[in-house]
Amino acid sequence: MTSLTKKAIRDSFLKLLNLRPVSQITIKDIVEDCGINRNSFYYHYQDLPSMIEEIILEEVNEIIRNHPSIESMEECLDVAISFAMENRRAALHLYNSPKRDLFEQYLWRVCEYTVSTYINTAFAQYPMKEGDRDILIRYYKWICFGAILDWLNEGMKGDVQKAFYRMGQLKKGMLEEVIRRSSQESGAESREA
Repeated sequence: MTSLTKKAIRDSFLKLLNLRPVSQITIKDIVEDCGINRNSFYYHYQDLPSMIEEIILEEVNEIIRNHPSIESMEECLDVAISFAMENRRAALHLYNSPKRDLFEQYLWRVCEYTVSTYINTAFAQYPMKEGDRDILIRYYKWICFGAILDWLNEGMKGDVQKAFYRMGQLKKGMLEEVIRRSSQESGAESREA
């Protein structure tokens, strides 16, 4: 029963967040929307900010659970923006709220997970110069995260996926070339040792 109540609270908050900014949502609004009393809310959450933080953390963990593998950089972006695409107004309200830092941390963590999963899976068989894999993951994480922030800063106008996919087409083969070069340098260093 308690997990159902917690889910009802979460669902009510997201429903309200899709309608109005965080600053205009109260605990009273949430409990009235889901038909519980305030004590039930406080049984599950200390306050509104702790509830928001937990919901964001749960979203990250759910994405990680649901995406054990990533097949492309385009999929990295798709996974990272999945919450925002399903809850456009809620995502903008979170992004433009005092909890923006939590939302950005969520995006950063999801971008890091998706990019590292993709690189470590798709290019696992390639030996790379020590440290290059980490540099590559950081670089592509920055690209993914930056594209999403730019899109959010523009009010989610435009088609971030279309632009990201097109850039992927223009850069086709560049990632593989970077990995090839790192592999060659790694091999050359091994032969010299």
